[in-house]
Amino acid sequence: MSPTTLPAGPEHGHVTFLGAGPGDPGLLTLRAVEALANADVLVAEHEVLDVVRRHARHGVAELHTDPGTSSDPLPGTGTPQLTVVDGASTTAGAPAVRDAAHLVMEAARGGRRVVRAVSGDPGLDAYAAEEMLACAAAGVPFEVVPGVAAAVGVPAYAGVPLRDAQGADVRFVDARTASERCWTEVGASDGTVVVSTTLDSAAAAAGELVAAGRKPDTPMTVTVAGTTTRQRTWSATLGTIAQTLKQAKVLPSPEGGRPVIAVVGERSAAAQRDQLSWFESKPLFGWRVLVPRTKEQAASLSDQLRSYGAVPHEVPTIAVEPPRTPQQMERAVKGLVTGRYEWIAFTSVNAVKAVREKFEEYGLDARAFAGIKVAAVGEQTAKALVAFGVKPDLVPSGEQSAAGLLEDWPPYDPVFDPIDRVFLPRADIATETLVAGLIELGWEVDDVTAYRTVRASPPPAETREAIKGGGFDAVLFTSSSTVRNLVGIAGKPHNVTIIACIGPATAKTAEEHGLRVDVMAPEPSVHKLAEALADFGMKRRVAAVEAGDPVTRPSERRPGARRRRTTT
Repeated sequence: MSPTTLPAGPEHGHVTFLGAGPGDPGLLTLRAVEALANADVLVAEHEVLDVVRRHARHGVAELHTDPGTSSDPLPGTGTPQLTVVDGASTTAGAPAVRDAAHLVMEAARGGRRVVRAVSGDPGLDAYAAEEMLACAAAGVPFEVVPGVAAAVGVPAYAGVPLRDAQGADVRFVDARTASERCWTEVGASDGTVVVSTTLDSAAAAAGELVAAGRKPDTPMTVTVAGTTTRQRTWSATLGTIAQTLKQAKVLPSPEGGRPVIAVVGERSAAAQRDQLSWFESKPLFGWRVLVPRTKEQAASLSDQLRSYGAVPHEVPTIAVEPPRTPQQMERAVKGLVTGRYEWIAFTSVNAVKAVREKFEEYGLDARAFAGIKVAAVGEQTAKALVAFGVKPDLVPSGEQSAAGLLEDWPPYDPVFDPIDRVFLPRADIATETLVAGLIELGWEVDDVTAYRTVRASPPPAETREAIKGGGFDAVLFTSSSTVRNLVGIAGKPHNVTIIACIGPATAKTAEEHGLRVDVMAPEPSVHKLAEALADFGMKRRVAAVEAGDPVTRPSERRPGARRRRTTT
């Protein structure tokens, strides 16, 4: 029986040992997502929690490793110790540190569904078998949800297939526990060797293979932070890897103890990595992109940026507050119920939220829209309406803007339109484009302030310093107000930062603030703006490759950036 269908009760506790993959949250399996969504308790190391917690249900109890210990089989040893953090109800004082297996079983005996998430795969990348045996000995039922093992997933993301058409033999070696006999066996073979090691031990592993019989000119790749946007891969040979890492200035450094995956072998396609490196060749790979929006507003935009290899960082520049005089909004909402309007037009997600909150205040729901035509200015606003339970009747077929909405809006016809009035809930600083256009089409408009936009509070000092110091590679400006507000609360972006604007008006405001505009969206859409930035990044990458120059991020052009990057 699946743990997600078990009834509540002390006798039905259950543990799921779950593989979280090597780092990319997109590599979680469907079964893993299902288990996480139904978990009562989530047990994981800090870095694993960052991968899996977005799929856990609200209020799940989290148990995570103490900062001073590690369950990673490479840098640490011994049984992992866990710090108890139960939702938001953490008590004051030092947290209690307990044995991992004991905590897992204790939670399960209480009748709860426990997910023990580990990096990579439970059977290959972690010492989960020890905890499984403890559960079995205590009579606690458990299951295993496999994950993408680091030794398999990382080479795939590095563009290093482990087998060729002839099906070369593949051996997996944990350098920390490998015996002399193990090195002798893999050294004597001509197959591909995948070595789990650390950055400062990669050269030593290469030496072991050469001593065991492998030729010094055998291709070798070393990948750190695999499958994440911090991934970096070095290509060399067994005989040159030490010099390659030294020239890259990553050794010696505090990063030396970081786990890496090394691939060795003539048939591993290491020599063809330049053609097969699909992940690190993404147009914005590793770029830190500032998105001046809230996480809720930026969700789909941030996902799009991640698909280009970027690391989005959301910073809200405006805050939404109720109108100073709510009576106008109250009368309009009551008018919806009494049949005062033929149409209601939503120009933003915030407008949908404001009307929805007013509905809930009056005990209304989406059924109050029956008989009323609903318009949405764009796809994101339409999605917010669908989440409310309302399917828009009109969304622009072309440009996602007020002007685009007017292009498709029908003129008032007294024969077919029994009511000539439109309810337009919007921000206090909205332009008059839509109102003027609707009046020209013969409609009466109730232009109602549904919410006010005010400048947001300044972001944390670290973010402000990154903005002014060139720590971001690009910033996306989606309106003139985002330019003014970002400069006002955080300062002007550094001149190495790529400035991307959604349209001419926004670009003009950016230039008035002393910013150089590098990218302009072909049409006023946040997703077209992200596409334009990706095109810019790809052209920049291609130009560097054709010139024989190293591919770098814009932020690496500022003084001292390369040194800081290698020590973070």
